Amino acid sequence: MAAVPTVRQRQLAAELRRLREELGPTADEIATRLDWSPSKLSRIETARIGVRVSDVRLLLELYQVDEMHMGEVLALAQAATKQGWWAAHQHGLSERFAAFIALEDEASAALSYATYSVPGLLQTKEYAHCTMETSRVITTDTPREVARRVDIRMRRQQLLRKPGPLEFSAVVDESVLLRLVGGREIMWRQMQRLMELAQLPNVDIRILPLDVHREPVMGESFTLLKFASVRDIPFPDIAYIDNFSMAAAEFQDDGITDMYGRAWEVLQSVCPSAEESVRRISSIAHERWQGQEGRA
Repeated sequence: MAAVPTVRQRQLAAELRRLREELGPTADEIATRLDWSPSKLSRIETARIGVRVSDVRLLLELYQVDEMHMGEVLALAQAATKQGWWAAHQHGLSERFAAFIALEDEASAALSYATYSVPGLLQTKEYAHCTMETSRVITTDTPREVARRVDIRMRRQQLLRKPGPLEFSAVVDESVLLRLVGGREIMWRQMQRLMELAQLPNVDIRILPLDVHREPVMGESFTLLKFASVRDIPFPDIAYIDNFSMAAAEFQDDGITDMYGRAWEVLQSVCPSAEESVRRISSIAHERWQGQEGRA
């Protein structure tokens, strides 16, 4: 599988495309002036291939970009040459999920709505292993592949505790807390993990009660990623939906991401406060999952 583009690569591609369109020529006309193949600039502008800093400079000079903005774009181009930790682990992952990990790694905030299982960034290793192991009923993953995917999920969780951590907000359907995954002790420890992570200043967990009116009624889990501007070059929100019918889909269209953003806000608005949500998690943990370990 080809290297997954980073957010910086995508931002660079979008900015180069914007600068060309502002000037007027087509991609083929620019490629002809630089004696490039007709498809090279098109692939650069869609982040399908990497681009050398020297080639970016040629484009910026041709576009007559002012010195200050040229410096910003060249700095972005230099940063875009670097791959994240996930680049060494993408073999065996679907291209869409590998792309999601790359995006998530550079996001400033993530809004997650979970309907069936605890969001991946909040899972214990045992819980994560059980969810992936049970999926082998309909997938061809080997035990070794499952273990590797669990390790990747655990590595992703460092986003919540790194310097300048990801701002993570989750709306979790109450049914998720009631659904047995693995066993009572695994569920007990997962509830403890949720309560622990909820204390982090960058983590907000809300439980959507089963007994409240829901509008809209959302049947699919989704994550909305938000990004800070890099070198004053913005990057749009990304909506990621993971289900069997679409085999995981990524949406960058403003109309779609705005729709999911509004849906998330409405869902969060009918949830109890973060403090009350933690109390609800604790109550369910003690009433439903307190096994031998919980009583110790």
